[in-house]
Order: sequence, then structure tokens, then C-alpha cells
Amino acid sequence: MRIPRPCYAFLATSVVALSPLAAHATVNGCTLDGQPVDLSNGSTTAGKTGVIHCFDGEGRPQRDIELKNGRQAGTMRWFYQGVLQKESMTNERGNVDGLSRTYAATPGRNQLLHEETAHNGSAVGLVRDWYPDGVLQRLSWHTEDGREAAVAGFTTAGKLSDLRCFTQPVFAPDFDDAAACGFRKGPQTVELFAPRGWLAARVTFDHGERRHIENLWESGKPQQVEELGTASGSENDFAEDGTRRKALGWVVQASGIAGKPGRRVLTLQQDFHDSGPLVRERRWTPNGHGADLALDQTWYLNGQLKTKDEYLVQDGQPVRRATTFFDDGKTSSVGLWAMRGESDDHPIGVHQSFDADGHLRGETSYDARGRVTRERALDESGKVTRDDQVFEDGSRKAFAK
Repeated sequence: MRIPRPCYAFLATSVVALSPLAAHATVNGCTLDGQPVDLSNGSTTAGKTGVIHCFDGEGRPQRDIELKNGRQAGTMRWFYQGVLQKESMTNERGNVDGLSRTYAATPGRNQLLHEETAHNGSAVGLVRDWYPDGVLQRLSWHTEDGREAAVAGFTTAGKLSDLRCFTQPVFAPDFDDAAACGFRKGPQTVELFAPRGWLAARVTFDHGERRHIENLWESGKPQQVEELGTASGSENDFAEDGTRRKALGWVVQASGIAGKPGRRVLTLQQDFHDSGPLVRERRWTPNGHGADLALDQTWYLNGQLKTKDEYLVQDGQPVRRATTFFDDGKTSSVGLWAMRGESDDHPIGVHQSFDADGHLRGETSYDARGRVTRERALDESGKVTRDDQVFEDGSRKAFAK
């Protein structure tokens, strides 16, 4: 886990405002050039330049605050029981600006835990973190705007646990990301380990881009496998017993903005039962701003198709052709639905229903607003047994024979 950066919100631009510091310093004593100063009284530091040293009740260093013309700017230090815990550079706005280090604050070997360079409060360039025993824990690279653009994480045993690459190598000499990220010899596969030491993932990089990701269960079996192409990709998820549970496919749509990566647009999703069979599949057709659902199907566990929804355009309007099936594959019903939004879909046209032998047994006609206008019933020989006109108030009238 990365050591959190301390909050500097309390550091104001003048010593008068340093009330959290003053709570300790006033009681235990602070000096500037050997003379006592009161951090709760700005007149004692007004216009002065130098370093304020604050001590605890036992005379041990507690804080150092550098002043320039009465305002904090420069080196700041914090101590724990007299041992250095944190030091950083601040600008006249009170923000960290320059080198910052955090230590374990232990007597003797005071292990460095965190090191970064900041610009007006935001980390830039290389940031390093160490475990308390000195083993490298994490490297990160930050762009000029403070965005974390690359990461290399390590277990307590020094094995790689996480890797995100930049557009060029940035971690040497602490870590050879030129090789690991595929900049030197083309595609390179690295192994990532869990904190307890087992192999957690294999990732293939090519010039900083991930091309293949295989996340593993503790048993070593695949948990998730991703293929990441420049124009398309796929993902397969697996249960611990090796059964595939989900599959995804997508295309990459260009952003249209130089330097900005494209976005994934889902084109396929398949869901599998825990016993293995495919139970649902959805397909989308990409458009200029995303994708439109084109097909949604479900299956019985015996492998026969259960439902099929096809998304079409009819007379310039989106419609859904819904078909249901018996578990032997024969059609049970079919009909069109107008797509007006999830809460306002309604049937249109003629909807048909069939018996298990495939005979047409009923027809219901709907108008454009989804109101029933006619109902027909047939026997197994195809003979019409009922044919009613249906009115808006629900009343019926048989059609003349």
C-alpha cells in the first residue's frame, strides 16, 4: 500500500495562521535566531527571515519552519519524539514546491519511506515509496499537471506486483521499464505477483501498450483473459473451476483529438451458466457516437434457443421483433414492438402464437398506439374458431363469416 501524502492544507502563507502548529509550539516553545517567538502572535515574526525551531516538553525537536519576510517559505520539517519524520519545501503560497521526503521516524537507521518532487502542491516526475525495511514498494511517474501516468509496484519480497507503462521509459535506474514495457525488443510479457507471493497475472506490453492480460486465480487457472488490439479487443472471464462465465468483445473508436486515446465500444456480450452452456448473448452495431443494440438472445440449458429479440428500423422507426421458442426449438410466439423507451415500448402489427406442434393457434392485431384491434383463435387443424374486432372500450364484435 502506498504511504499517503500528508495534508498541508493547514499551512497558511503567514506564521500567524499556523494554528495547528501553534497548539504545540506555544506550549513547548519555539525560537528564531535563539529568541523566543509565539506562533499565535504574528508580531513576534513579522518581517523576519530565518528558521523557527520548535521543541517538545522534553526539549526534543518538534518542527522547523523557514520564514522569508515573515511568511513561511522554504524548508519545513516535522519530528516524532525528536526523530525526523517529514521534510519538504514550500512556496510562499504554502504549497509543497520542490523535494519532499517522509521517513519512518525511528532512532538509528531512519528509513526513507516516500520521496517526491512537487510543483505548487502536485507531484511531478518520479515518486518513490519504500517498505519500512528499505525494499522498494512503488514507483510512479506524474505528468506536469500532476496526473499519475505510470506505476510499478513491488511485493515485500521485491517481486513485481503492478505495472502501468508511460509512452517512454521513465523508471531507470530503479526499474528497467524499457525492457518490461516492450520498448527495447518489442512485445514483452511480465509476471505480476500477489502480496502473499503467488503468481497473480501475466501482462504483455508493446511499446508501453498492454496487448494481453491474463489474471489468475490463486490455483494458477485463468480468471480473466483480455486481448487488447489497437482497433478491437476481447475479454473472457472464468470461474475457479475453469468454466467460462462471460465473454466481451469491443471495437475502439478514435477520439478525433490528437494524443487522446480512443474509447471502447461494446459489440458483444455473452453470459454462461455455471455449468458451462451459453445462456444469453447480446450484439451491438457501432455508430458514430457509440453502438446500437442489434440482437438479444437467450438459451435453455439444453442448448435450444429460448428468446430472440432483433432490433430493426421499420418505416423510419426503431422496432423490436420478439420471438419466443419452446425447449425443442419450435417457435412459440412472434411479434413486433415499437421502441419508445424502456417504459413506453408497446406491441404493433400482428402478433402470432403457436402450439408445441408448430400450429398457428392465435393472432392479435395492434394499432400504432399499441391498442388491440382484432383477435383470432384457431384450432390445431388451422380452422378459425374465433375472430373478433376489438374496440377502444374493450368491447368486441365478431367479424362476419
